[in-house]
Amino acid sequence: MIYLTPPSPDALPGDLPAWDSTDANFNFALEKYAIEELDIGPSYFLFWRTTPTLMIGRYQNTLSEINMPYAKEHSINIVRRITGGGTIYTDLNGWQFSFIVRHPSEQRIEFSYFTKPILEALHALGVEASYSGRNDLIIDGKKFSGNAQYVRRDVVLHHGSLLFDTDLEALVRALSVDDEKIVSKGIQSVRQRVTNIADYLPEKISSLAFRDVMLSYLLRDMETYVLTEQDIRRIVDLRKSIFDRWEWNFGNDPKFNVTHEGRFAGGKLTARVFVENGGISDIRFYGDFFAREGLEQLQAALRGCRYEPDAVRAALVAANAQYFFYQITLDELFSCII
Repeated sequence: MIYLTPPSPDALPGDLPAWDSTDANFNFALEKYAIEELDIGPSYFLFWRTTPTLMIGRYQNTLSEINMPYAKEHSINIVRRITGGGTIYTDLNGWQFSFIVRHPSEQRIEFSYFTKPILEALHALGVEASYSGRNDLIIDGKKFSGNAQYVRRDVVLHHGSLLFDTDLEALVRALSVDDEKIVSKGIQSVRQRVTNIADYLPEKISSLAFRDVMLSYLLRDMETYVLTEQDIRRIVDLRKSIFDRWEWNFGNDPKFNVTHEGRFAGGKLTARVFVENGGISDIRFYGDFFAREGLEQLQAALRGCRYEPDAVRAALVAANAQYFFYQITLDELFSCII
């Protein structure tokens, strides 16, 4: 495992930004670069934070997930991840971690393997944290970390968030409708279900001190690689061409006249189907589920299919539809289409 770290600011030419890991778009571009182009080892690790940011799940409808007026008023960055799952709010008092592993022993979405070292590091700090549910880490029954994964051929990306001392009121307001009564109830509810790591440390420390302590534990068996000027130029290109673009972060949702949704072990899934002349002319899947790379292929395979039960089920079977989803069966997927 190789820890990827930035060069010192004075090591970069003036036309390149000094990377201090607070730009989510840059860090997502770095993940993509490490997955597809960096060739210095079989696996990589990142530990980073961001300015206030809403990170949208790969398969979510951005505008339906966030409070856009609040985000604009407070200059909150909005960016879509390449992983599934739900929208999260992060700020400078929270941390993100990323594991990128080539040729894993098993090509499947698996959360406990990657969260184990994070939990061990927290235990070393005296924090009694544990793994829970589909993709969460908890303390005293309250969530402080959500995790997501992306599988691309022979590479697995696992990244997660760590609420250290995050502004929970901002978190609720950024993710809620702009209604003060609803927001107030939401803040009370979130404080009952979500927590910050800082509240459980034996001694109060800063966010940066927390990072240093975590890394002192996590990096014990890792090498370190300092990104070069060439690396950073390519990462900046990827950020501009993908993660900075409106088309990626918001896009144009297709018109639809049929909507079905369900909640399953693998998360919420909504199918929006446009039917024309008795056939599916377009279909999109939205939700906080997790899926393998290539879900677009399944959507493409369903276009042109007659919109009737036998034809849709046959198309799902032919496309091996259950392969794409984590803990969502073919029958459950079918129920969201017909």
